[in-house]
Amino acid sequence: MKNLLSLKCWSPEDIREVLNLAVEVKATPAQYADMLKQKTLLMIFEKPSLRTRISFEAGMTQLGGHAIYYDMSTSPMGGGKETIEDSIKVISRMCDLVMARLFKHSDLLAMAEHTSIPVINALTDDSHPCQILADLLTIQEKKGTLKGLKLAYLGDGFNNVTHSLMRGCTKLGMHISVGSPEEHMPAVEVTESCMQFAQESGSELIVTDDPAEAVQGADVVYTDSWMSYHIPKKEEAKRIKTFTPYQVTAERMAEAKPDAIFMNCLPALRGAEQTAEVIDGPQSVVFDEAENRLHAQKAVLLKLSGVVV
Repeated sequence: MKNLLSLKCWSPEDIREVLNLAVEVKATPAQYADMLKQKTLLMIFEKPSLRTRISFEAGMTQLGGHAIYYDMSTSPMGGGKETIEDSIKVISRMCDLVMARLFKHSDLLAMAEHTSIPVINALTDDSHPCQILADLLTIQEKKGTLKGLKLAYLGDGFNNVTHSLMRGCTKLGMHISVGSPEEHMPAVEVTESCMQFAQESGSELIVTDDPAEAVQGADVVYTDSWMSYHIPKKEEAKRIKTFTPYQVTAERMAEAKPDAIFMNCLPALRGAEQTAEVIDGPQSVVFDEAENRLHAQKAVLLKLSGVVV
């Protein structure tokens, strides 16, 4: 567990260890208040953020450490004046951990290859593992277990959150069904690898263009923004038309189990990927989910820094 680059790189045991630690950290924060004293986390941002920056920075503070915000758009690293390889070699001599929120996953891999400190993926075009650890923690809190549950994802299947959900669920024995338009299905290589993870854990992965099939009997209904940060404004109308059949409405939630919970990693737009009555309704756990970014990431920081083994 040297880095957190993608959940595909972590074993089921690695994931469970971090989730179990997150439960302890959340329940007894004072016990961990000085665990990262004199430790520094560098937070590299190429893409904008609300929850990622706040949760990591607050998490380091609560663990007794310090976090530095680094904006690539105003730095030599982002301006083409210094290579990522040179920058990260310098960073690794001054900091204890680094997290990066980047466009290209290949840049994250370059950082990991050329640094001597742990690297955390805070989002790339490939995956968003920190979000999914928080999601799994939330589901475990609400349902008491993970193995054997069914999560249904509706919306854009070809994105980092969907890919990481598929990896996390199939590695831990959760059934997952992805309901997406044909032209927005998950990446083939991700689907193929997750089919293997599912076989190993005894779970099932379904990818379909039928939202009703995806949601049927689900314990968890999950959606994400139709207009991610990188989507051009000119594509908005087309995407709304394409994804509207996959909107999570009260009627769609009724096709899941009666006690199903609703999740969205946020930001969310009411009237788009879900209706207001769903996200603001009694089945929604989106703000518990957002809070759990803090606790899950504190567990990641503790594990990767080596202070908790």
